[in-house]
Amino acid sequence: MTRVLLADDQPMVRSGLRLILELAGVDVVGEAGDGAEAASLAAELRPDVVLMDVRMPGTDGIEGTRRIVAAALPTRVLVLTTFDLDQHVYDALRAGAAGFMLKDASAQQLVAAVERTAAGEAPLAPAVLARMVELFLERAPVAEPEPVQLDSLSPREREVLALMASGLTNGEIAAHLVLSLATVKTHVRSILAKLDARDRVQAVLLAHRFGITAGPDPG
Repeated sequence: MTRVLLADDQPMVRSGLRLILELAGVDVVGEAGDGAEAASLAAELRPDVVLMDVRMPGTDGIEGTRRIVAAALPTRVLVLTTFDLDQHVYDALRAGAAGFMLKDASAQQLVAAVERTAAGEAPLAPAVLARMVELFLERAPVAEPEPVQLDSLSPREREVLALMASGLTNGEIAAHLVLSLATVKTHVRSILAKLDARDRVQAVLLAHRFGITAGPDPG
């Protein structure tokens, strides 16, 4: 069972999130009111996922994420964000967040994102991914050839990376390429290792930076 820690400064929001997750069979192991408490509880409880709000009084979600990642815990952070927090999305990425979901996501989307985060994937709401990539490219214009790490990818790995950059899950990539899920996971692990990428998000940003994408509709 996936174990989740909730981090939000509003008790009513935490109660709503808890209800959604517990109804779906997710074990909510604790609640935090700010980033510092989230980091402390994550160290104590070692949940699979911390569902982290960004704007919280005291220690915000960005700093909370940074502390969790710095502690090298077996815990991944899924950030809840809104369209007007572009800078926060960028900062959360740099802090080591594993994924980003919009606060207006449906209950089903939220549960799926939590499960995917726990499984090692990087759920990215399409609108957040598009804006995040745009912001990243604005800050890091391409003025150099592809790094040697990209040259080391096999044709199949580049194909998988392009589909990852289009926002597809491992399951969707498997269906698109008519491969087993285990094979896709092997390709993803190899891609991350060859790119020296901390996680799927970094690999996706690198793919967009150098134009390795499958377009909006890879199917």
